[in-house]
Amino acid sequence: MQGIKVALVTGGSGGLGREIALSLARKGFAVVVNYRASEDRAEALIRELKGEAVAIRADVSRYSDVQDMTEKINNRFRRLDVVVNNAAITADDLLIRQSEEDWDRVIATNLTGCFNVMRAVAPLLSLSGGGQIVNISSYSGIRGKAGQAAYSASKAALLGLTKTAAREFAADNIRVNAVLPGYLSAGMGNAAARAAERAREESVLGRLAEPGDAADMVAFLADSKNITGQVFCLDSRIR
Repeated sequence: MQGIKVALVTGGSGGLGREIALSLARKGFAVVVNYRASEDRAEALIRELKGEAVAIRADVSRYSDVQDMTEKINNRFRRLDVVVNNAAITADDLLIRQSEEDWDRVIATNLTGCFNVMRAVAPLLSLSGGGQIVNISSYSGIRGKAGQAAYSASKAALLGLTKTAAREFAADNIRVNAVLPGYLSAGMGNAAARAAERAREESVLGRLAEPGDAADMVAFLADSKNITGQVFCLDSRIR
């Protein structure tokens, strides 16, 4: 397996994660599809992927789970080259009605989960000669969104975490960037038709983003050597 580059996609069993996994597989990566609960979807994706692929269950909000997953990747492939922190949840409500339990759950997955993954995989990336970490953030993390206090906070904090990690990991040739896909016409984006229409109206091109756009950007970054600490907004809303 020494000649095959390896990519890990957290939350990779469906939606955007699935598109990213497929895009990386097309580029010749062995793909590790992380999932928390959707075992059937993860296994179906593994069958669909071309080349070497494996599904590994881990709750990214639990560091022990992430450590175990990293050890399994090392035992199987002996290397890791690309990590995509895509796992995320939302629990929408107005701030004054947001329960502490829901707040903690969103922050634990969307922010602490990325922190857990980055600190667990950094040594393996370094031993592999360096690599690329791509954190999937959100437009809500830049602008904020009513009813999404926890989600917006987690995605905004992820941008700061991305830039800090880029500085700290540079000496080991580990690049860290953030991708903001825009309001997607799939996955979480399908849940609110009114919000989707508003995003379409704000787009100067008059259309929503597609999961394939973000997947292509991640694949581009996977091959890049000199890009780190950057935030890539993939929608066409002018800020």
